[in-house]
Amino acid sequence: MNIIKNITLYLKMIKFEHSIFALPFAFTSAIIAAGGLPAIKQIILITIAMVSARTAAMGMNRIIDRDIDKRNPRTKNREIPAGVINVRDAVIFTALSVICLIISAYFLNPLCFKLSPVAIIILFIYSYTKRFTWFSHVVLGIAISLAPMGSWIAVTGSLDLRILLLVIGIIFWLTGFDILYALQDMDFDRTNGLYSIPQTFGPVKSLIIARVCHFMTWGLLIGTGVIFHLGVFYYIGMGIVTGLLIYEHSLVKSNDFSKLNMAFFNMNGYISVVVFVFSALDIFL
Repeated sequence: MNIIKNITLYLKMIKFEHSIFALPFAFTSAIIAAGGLPAIKQIILITIAMVSARTAAMGMNRIIDRDIDKRNPRTKNREIPAGVINVRDAVIFTALSVICLIISAYFLNPLCFKLSPVAIIILFIYSYTKRFTWFSHVVLGIAISLAPMGSWIAVTGSLDLRILLLVIGIIFWLTGFDILYALQDMDFDRTNGLYSIPQTFGPVKSLIIARVCHFMTWGLLIGTGVIFHLGVFYYIGMGIVTGLLIYEHSLVKSNDFSKLNMAFFNMNGYISVVVFVFSALDIFL
């Protein structure tokens, strides 16, 4: 029972369920790269690599931000500031995740292995950026966009510039919804010397910036369909994504953040899954 309890604590610390944000985009890139179903070995290793990368990134974020989290009423009950998980154990957990990422990259192909240190640096640097720039949202977007880029390289062993449309689209997508998420910490960031777009520009302009980001995401997803000659199922999916994005932004007002969690967690999870499912339907059918 203690083992199960400890596993649950660590999964809660890294919000394991949020893997749904990036993993479907990784699979979308993989099936586009393969023109169908990748090899089973590739699917397994991509899954291990993506989950390990996100786990390492979240673990490091929790370690680096532990003092900030302790001061923030919203985050003070997280596992490390609450004393449920100590820093040493969190470091070990994060280090094991990094090792899993490197090993899976090694067994995928030489280019994945060579680029794995670059990915780790990008994943870790995000936690420091909020201390000196509101550009931190974009850095997080770049970190998440490693999922489709890494999957493409995992399947093909090379980088095709065409996949950058999807990669950049995900950067805008993540940037947009991270801006929405940061609205709830706007006052805390101001009083604690932290940087974010809401803290810098205020809620009204932040919502406009987030909407522009998601409009760019929509355009780049459409462009991805065009450049890879995807068909009707893909564009049906894009129609659903359009509706989800519009609904997401209808939930958040500059003076009302009460539905922010629904906009952040539910809508963005649906969007990534819809992109994957309808990409898969188009490619397989």
